Amino acid sequence: MADPTPGRSGAELWAEYAAATGATGPYAVWGFGDEGNPALMNELGLLVRDGPKRATTSRRDGFNDVEPMPRPGDHSVILDGEGRALCIIRTTSVEVRRFGDVDAAFAWAEAEGDRSLAEWRAGHLWFFDSVAAPVDDATEMVLERFARVWPQPVDPPGG
Repeated sequence: MADPTPGRSGAELWAEYAAATGATGPYAVWGFGDEGNPALMNELGLLVRDGPKRATTSRRDGFNDVEPMPRPGDHSVILDGEGRALCIIRTTSVEVRRFGDVDAAFAWAEAEGDRSLAEWRAGHLWFFDSVAAPVDDATEMVLERFARVWPQPVDPPGG
């Protein structure tokens, strides 16, 4: 799929979305993964924009008064590894679970690798270790589900 928003900033993509939908209010601008790994940010961001990724996981202790936990209805502009806006998501649900209590349905929604719970666990253990924030089965995690709201899906020809 060709990039419908080549080189746009988060503010530019938000302005386009707001003009088309009437959306107002605050929004966050960020990328999935780790800023020190732009390839991972690209891969995960494109899974949201062009693919099935509709969930993400964070450590509960990573949120505070400056960076609050996501809430249903929150909007975020998602960036690629070079800081270009890819798409806009809206949080649909948030729950806190221990790492060891994440289930196969959530792993499937997160849509990374083969989408299995085993691969979800291995990938998240690797990721949190790589950013010096290791997790174990008792670590509280924030499980966020979201919808991609912009750009709008394009119907296939004849669809």
